[in-house]
Amino acid sequence: MLKFIEVTGKNEDEAIAKGLAQLGLDRDDVSLEILERGKTGFLGIGSVPAKVKLTYEAPDEAPVVEEKPAPAPAPVVEEKVVPVVATQSVEVEPAQTSTPVVEVVDDDVAQAILRFQSGLFAQMGVEATSQVTRDGDTYQVVLQGDNMGALIGHRGETLDAIQQLTGYVVNRGRSHRVRIHVDAEGYRARREEALQRLAHKTAAKVVKYRRNITLEAMNAYERHVIHAALQDVAGVSTYSTGTEPNRRTVVAYTPQKR
Repeated sequence: MLKFIEVTGKNEDEAIAKGLAQLGLDRDDVSLEILERGKTGFLGIGSVPAKVKLTYEAPDEAPVVEEKPAPAPAPVVEEKVVPVVATQSVEVEPAQTSTPVVEVVDDDVAQAILRFQSGLFAQMGVEATSQVTRDGDTYQVVLQGDNMGALIGHRGETLDAIQQLTGYVVNRGRSHRVRIHVDAEGYRARREEALQRLAHKTAAKVVKYRRNITLEAMNAYERHVIHAALQDVAGVSTYSTGTEPNRRTVVAYTPQKR
């Protein structure tokens, strides 16, 4: 049985967190619809709270079962104490894994990346270093440091901004454009796996209830992950709607032809 709640908060994230806490569910267990976006106003004047709708699957109510009287307690049987022989614990050393060798490049593009990012991190007040490798025309940049959360940002927004700025600066005035991919602590791979799980979970609900589900706003790369994950799934199709930065992916029910 599908149910929903509507929750308000200072912003969308707070409203979503309040709703999930109220339901006791994870983000992947609900379908999200933002009804109203929060506005801070000027000096707190004219502020508007955010309002979201969380749809979730609730179990059917269980039938009422007549309680039977509890059986009489069993007689207490005296237990014999058996001495326990101590065993010697054995420490198992972790398996030795080989670390893949990463070939760091130091050409003019890599130097431009390092110069720009070192200056950017200094302006941000973050201590971080960049390691640059190359795969064809794509330069892979891995950020390293103690506080990577500040460089990743909410759902990778800061990481995306660093990637876009780096690409713009490095490719400016260059005849042959290069692609730059920025990551930290394997965030990109983890995010892609989470999106793929969300896609398949949503597709299962779409087929079960035969109705379309609109996902939350995502950037172009994240929408591409959703489309790719469901392109061969029977009974559903995907398309995007809206304008940036609020463009969303719709997982639509597609009846199978017989």
